[in-house]
Amino acid sequence: MHTVHALAVPVRLLILDVDGVLTDGQLYFTPAGEEIKAFNTLDGHGLKMLQKSGVALAIITGRASGATEHRARALGIDHLYMGSEGKRAAFADLLARTGLDAAACAYVGDDVVDLPVMRQVGFAVAVPAAPDIVRSHAHYVTGRHGGHGAVREVCELIMQAQGTLDAALAPYLED
Repeated sequence: MHTVHALAVPVRLLILDVDGVLTDGQLYFTPAGEEIKAFNTLDGHGLKMLQKSGVALAIITGRASGATEHRARALGIDHLYMGSEGKRAAFADLLARTGLDAAACAYVGDDVVDLPVMRQVGFAVAVPAAPDIVRSHAHYVTGRHGGHGAVREVCELIMQAQGTLDAALAPYLED
């Protein structure tokens, strides 16, 4: 865990995939063809705490979705790349826009399309359901599954490594 914490200390930007990371990976459609996604509230609160600690957030996803756009807006995620089948180009644009180095970024992914970015960032994370090849390129594999608190786990891990978790939790522990 010491090595994982050392990799999390310099993180200034957490980048997330959506399907299989912020959701459980299942796709739901209404009879009219509208896509519906379920997002975990624990992940959402973790992301808000992480933002308050000074870490920026981004989403790079291969699917364009109104639900994803709505969730990103609700969480205050400024950097949203949808329909990014070539995630490498979106990542390069994100680095240019933020002025950050890849080593200051963490990425959470669940499939082979995430590997081009995972292989560049300073802290690569996979969820347990990711294929073996993806998990083998991750510095850390979450204990929780995508859509079931995996992102919250990563947020708290980064905050713990950076020494900001206790301050974020303190207001909830006051008498």
